[in-house]
Amino acid sequence: MLAIDGGPKVRTTPFPKRHLLGAEEKAAAVALFDRAMETGDAIGYGGPEEQAYEREFAQFMGGGYADLVNSGSSALYVALGALELAPAGEVIVPPITDPGGVMPVALLNLVPVVADAHPGSFNSGAEQIAAVLTPHTRAIVVAHIAGEPAEMDAILALAAARGLPVIEDCAQSHGARYQGRLVGSLGAIAAFSTMSGKHHATGPQGGVVYTADEQLYWRAKRFSDRGKPFNTDSPSNVRAGLNLNGNDLAAAVGRVQLRKLAGITQRRRQVAGRIIAGLGQLQAVRAGWEAPQSEGVYWFMRLRVEAARLKVDKDTFARAVAAEGIPVTASYRHLPSEARWFRERLVFPPSDYPWGLPAYQGDRQAQFPCPNAVEAAETHFVLAVHENYTDQEVTDILAALRKVEDAYLK
Repeated sequence: MLAIDGGPKVRTTPFPKRHLLGAEEKAAAVALFDRAMETGDAIGYGGPEEQAYEREFAQFMGGGYADLVNSGSSALYVALGALELAPAGEVIVPPITDPGGVMPVALLNLVPVVADAHPGSFNSGAEQIAAVLTPHTRAIVVAHIAGEPAEMDAILALAAARGLPVIEDCAQSHGARYQGRLVGSLGAIAAFSTMSGKHHATGPQGGVVYTADEQLYWRAKRFSDRGKPFNTDSPSNVRAGLNLNGNDLAAAVGRVQLRKLAGITQRRRQVAGRIIAGLGQLQAVRAGWEAPQSEGVYWFMRLRVEAARLKVDKDTFARAVAAEGIPVTASYRHLPSEARWFRERLVFPPSDYPWGLPAYQGDRQAQFPCPNAVEAAETHFVLAVHENYTDQEVTDILAALRKVEDAYLK
């Protein structure tokens, strides 16, 4: 009998915690406090720790420039702001993403235009982006959701043909690779989240803006700190901006975390690989489609359910797996186009800016149903995974999936 019907669970003990932060991070933070106490100088921002973290992050990415900011949403806001796109233009945004992956577009008085997903994926596809390009398009934001790289070559070729910059949202994809290249190094500029749930963290919240373009980096650096005249001879701030700075305490923690990142992503791939191999024994459940020649880092795993082979729908199947003691979520339907703020244009109330800007010449009534993204959300459930899963966790996950499938197969 299934656990959801009152039977015994496959897994009766909690899954292991990540234990992301440990003694090394604590020591780094305490050392910073000790220096502050000894010198009498408060812990600040932009100091040696932050500069070192930014250098080390850029080195991890293969060279270039990094700016530590206070969140992943801020990172995307700064990346877009650094491009200095003319207001009332359009920016292509992902079909499935966190609100912070779209709101910065509208907050810069640019109109977010949602591209549908590649079939079977949570990520944008080149064909779907091409379908919503207009003469008003100014840039393309591509998110690598779940740690799975989008199929970038076709997207980059499309963008290059139109002279459009690509901003990569790498919030969920630290260390992922597309055709051997790190995501975040492919477009003009990239945004990372380093909050405590991500692959590596700078504390409870944080973000990084990364680019290989030095001039773009300086524009980002200025915009993230109230337009301070970094790398200029101006006697005063050179543009308006918010205080979105990171800080030395976050950077001290982040430096330790960066040294662990390669091991974290390697272990996640190993865990996911064992689960994917075990799915080959099932008839109605398989891993979600991933772009060819890509190496995901599995912020979570997408599992596709072939409901036509079952007596129940995907959500019921996922709830039954969860009842067996497995950390699954039935749906990841985070579609910006379905959100109230987007549908009701609640960005600068009571106006409907940026859509209502007099200078906007696009389709003010455009709707974005995103059928591929809806289909992906409705056919996949989410399995939580992390680097500290052992063979026992993999065994229990596969046992629960087999048990539930056996009960529900037609």
